[in-house]
This record gives sequence, structure tokens and C-alpha cells, in this order.
Amino acid sequence: MSHFSHCRYKLSHYFVIGALAICNQAVNAEETKKDWTTASGVLEAAGVNPNDAPFMKQLGLKIGGWASGGITHNTESPVDNNNTPVTFNDRHGEFHLNQMNLFIKRDITEGDNWDIGFRADFMGGTDTRFTQATGLDDKIINPTSSRFYDVAIPQFYVQAYAPVLNGITMTAGHFYTLIGKEVVTSPDNFFYSHAYTMQYGEPFTHTGVTFSTPLMKNLKLTAGAVLGWDNFKRNSDVWNFLGGLNWSSESGDTSVAVTGSYGEVTKNRPGDDRWLYSIVIDHNITENLHYTLQHDHGHETFKGGQNAEWYGVNQYLTYKVNEKIGFGLRGEWFRDDDGARIGTAGNFHEVSGGVNLTPVGWLKIRPEIRYDWYNGSQVGVYNQNQFRNQFLLATDFVVTF
Repeated sequence: MSHFSHCRYKLSHYFVIGALAICNQAVNAEETKKDWTTASGVLEAAGVNPNDAPFMKQLGLKIGGWASGGITHNTESPVDNNNTPVTFNDRHGEFHLNQMNLFIKRDITEGDNWDIGFRADFMGGTDTRFTQATGLDDKIINPTSSRFYDVAIPQFYVQAYAPVLNGITMTAGHFYTLIGKEVVTSPDNFFYSHAYTMQYGEPFTHTGVTFSTPLMKNLKLTAGAVLGWDNFKRNSDVWNFLGGLNWSSESGDTSVAVTGSYGEVTKNRPGDDRWLYSIVIDHNITENLHYTLQHDHGHETFKGGQNAEWYGVNQYLTYKVNEKIGFGLRGEWFRDDDGARIGTAGNFHEVSGGVNLTPVGWLKIRPEIRYDWYNGSQVGVYNQNQFRNQFLLATDFVVTF
């Protein structure tokens, strides 16, 4: 058989195998579609979930993602369509494609054996403007090339598990912070909008290494060194401590997380140190009623002896009616004592009420009502610094892949 005939034979052979695989996938898809309402992702609902492939399962790999977008109405109708100092959903009457996030990962298995895992995320959308890591995300797209949309690589890290002592997990690379209650990722928050504490008082990402280990059955310690806040390589020699303790009750109804960071901000300003701690208490009042209390306190000392301080209290109450509907309430007081975080000194308050509607497993709709008000020396901070309060009506959707 000639080389050409042999190649043609192999191609035909692969074509037949591929056609049979597609037919088999189509049959499986018809079976899977019967449960499309309970599927956790669109691909699974369509019966073409790539994570079901044998090699993906064999390697322990998983790919996935989500898309989220929404719109916010400001009753004051600001001339510049700006809802600031509220960020993320910061535009009045304009649709945001907040996040288009794709990831690939391999989770580690904690047990008697060594294991290695990893995760990498790529995100596009309007939210990435607020979560940029200097020296990484701010270098991908020229900021003048798009009005509100940008891209980010919020996570790429490796993990290693060692069955030493009570088990030690190392995470090294670029990853989301462990500080606070609210997170960047849309599917993991109850509300569409974010608290001031999360927007202004905490880091979004870190670059470095952490180690975590259970000290006892219900108590875990995490500690490591990172390159400050939201920094990839601009200050490559500024190392900060990042860590904390996580405790949970025997029943699992109550948990407490005490986390924080400490270190220099930049080598260009020696003596510019920053520390932050966050305490998050979660408690299941009943099976369906959940309460969260959070307190953050941060402080930064600038060269020359000037200080900046911020602190506040967040409270969350959520009630899960069933798998398809839940209600939530958030109240917050955030104090920017010196105007170093938000840009204006004073007390920032907000109360948000929202509903989570999950008609199918891969779709969440989050309508929300939010009222903000400000107490301080400034005339106002909303609607081009004219008003001391604002009222927002918003809704968004989250579709998981």
C-alpha cells in the first residue's frame, strides 16, 4: 500500500470513528435533554458536556464558565449616566455584559496520596475594569481602545497537596483573595451590586504562594507571601503577609473566617505600610434562613507620617424558599475616614433587597433594589457630587456553561 493510500485509509478510519462518536453523542444528547432543566450548565443541558469525555474524567480535568450581564436604573437619571461611587454596575440605563468567564481546572484530592492540580481563568466584560492586576491585566488591551470593556486573567495557579501532618495544600501563582465575604465571580454572589467594603476596602487578587492545613478537625490555618494587592509584577520585591483562620461548628451551621494582610505598598515610598483584617461570621438560623456578619478594618501609613483608615460593618440575611427562588437583604456602613479609598471622606451607607430566581439549573436572574446615602463634609457624592443619596433599580442574569 502506497504512503498516500495508507494516509487516506487512516483518514477514512478516523472519519468513521468520529462519525460514530457524533452519532453516539447525539443519542446521549437526546437522553440528557430530558433533564435539561436540572442541568448545571448550558452544555450539559444540550447533552454535549465536554467534561463527560473519558480523557477529561481520566485526567480529572474540567472546563466551564459563565456569562453575566444586566442593567441598572438610577432614579436621579444622572446626566453622565454614572452611578459612582457604586462600581461594577456603575452605568445608568446602559446594558453591561459584566463577565464572560472561561476556566479550566484540575481539583486536588486531599487524602493519603500526593496530588497536583491547577486552575486558569480568562475573563472579559465591564467588571474587569475594576479588578485589574498591575503589570498583567493592564498590559493586555490599550485602555483607549475600548470604552468600558476590558479583559483580565484573574487566576492562573498550581496547587499541590502533601499528605504530611494533617495535610498541607500549597497554592502558587495568581489567584483571588481569601479576604471578605463578597467575591468577583458573579455566580458566587447573591446580589448583582457589591458592597462598598468589597469595592474599595479589600484586594481583588494576589500573586504569590500560600499554604493551608487543618490544625484540628474544624480549624484551618492559611498563611503565605504575596506581592501586595492587585499586583502582578510592578512591585516585584514588595512581599506582604496573607493568611487567616477558618473555623466551623460540628453541625456546620456556624463558621468564622478571620483573614488579613500586612506589608509594604511600594518600594518607591519606604515606610508606606498597609494592614487589613476581616472577620466574617456565617450562621444558619434555620435550614433555609442564613445570616452573615462582616467587619473589616484597614489602615495605611504614608511616607511623612500621614495615615489613612477605613472600616465598616456588613450584614446579610438570605432566605431560600426552594431551589428556584430566594430572597436577600444587605445592610452596610462603610467609613472612609480620610478619603483615601473612595476619594471622599465620610460615612457611606447602603441597603439592598434582592431576589434570586433560578427557573433552570443553569440560569439565575437577580433583580435588586438599592438605596445609598452619604454622611460627611462634602455637599454630595452622587450624581456628579450633587446629592447625598441615590436609588437604584437593577437586574441581571447569570448563565453557566
